Amino acid sequence: MKKVVLLTTGGTIASKRDEKTGLLVAGALTGEELAAMCELSTGIDVQVESVFQVPSNRMDVEKLIALKNKIEAVLNDEAVAGVVVTHGTDTLEETAYFLDLTLDDARPVIVTGSMRGPEDMGTDAFVNLRNSLIAAASEAMKHTGVTVVFNEKIFSARYVKKVHASNVDGFAAPGYGYIGIIDGDEVIVNQKPLHRETYQIGDHLPVVDIITFYLGADGKFVKASVASGARGIILEGFGRGHVPPKAVRAIEDAVKRGVVAVLTTRAEQGQVKEAYQFPGGVSDLKRRGVILGKDYDSKKARIKLAVLLAAGWDVSDIAKAFE
Repeated sequence: MKKVVLLTTGGTIASKRDEKTGLLVAGALTGEELAAMCELSTGIDVQVESVFQVPSNRMDVEKLIALKNKIEAVLNDEAVAGVVVTHGTDTLEETAYFLDLTLDDARPVIVTGSMRGPEDMGTDAFVNLRNSLIAAASEAMKHTGVTVVFNEKIFSARYVKKVHASNVDGFAAPGYGYIGIIDGDEVIVNQKPLHRETYQIGDHLPVVDIITFYLGADGKFVKASVASGARGIILEGFGRGHVPPKAVRAIEDAVKRGVVAVLTTRAEQGQVKEAYQFPGGVSDLKRRGVILGKDYDSKKARIKLAVLLAAGWDVSDIAKAFE
């Protein structure tokens, strides 16, 4: 019998409906209550522990660190085959990627959630949880890094995104696809990451802000971020990674002040790359000290930059890490 530890943090998957308002109260169920409602797979010894009981808009840096430390403590037990974390869907992709960057273990760590509460018609809560437990117990899932299991699909934490606000098929990896599926009690892994990167950090993450650019934008949000003490900024530009010329001076000043700036694209697919020569273009920003964020979306770039800064990396090594 395989031993799997289920750590719950709240979210829709652990929600109850308020009888007075008819609205969901996310995180109202404990892990034990949630597990008791689910028909778990035979052959898996599930140990349940509630870590947090919160909606995912309340997840923050302190909770990320606490969750990572808890998983590391669980994995100190060599009898544990894998770990499942239940989480609200709104920030699930960020938590999953943070764990992927900071947990150095071959055993599977699965993050899952649901788009519908356990009491809702057509809920996906129980099938997602059951599939995640099956995946966490599978030998096929070793060396895949942290993954997200949703709607019978297995996604790499690096590429998964919430792509729909309410549909049960709410997660995807645009341009990359899923790495496997759960078919009944069978786990089928079709591909694994070629490279894994993990970093040692302490109990602190520096502030990294995301600044999205739009037609006619200037540098006021860059200035505000620097003034508030951010150690890094993620610049979400147009297309290949361009920003309006009116924002360039503020970005250059931020870099000169020691703020690490990483350029991403607001496009759904594709990568930041030098292709044009004009003020605010990628080559212009790179010349001013901005790091090119390749195909990272802004949310994942923010998590990675914060982790690299927490690990003590300097600007040149951070640039290589994003390459």
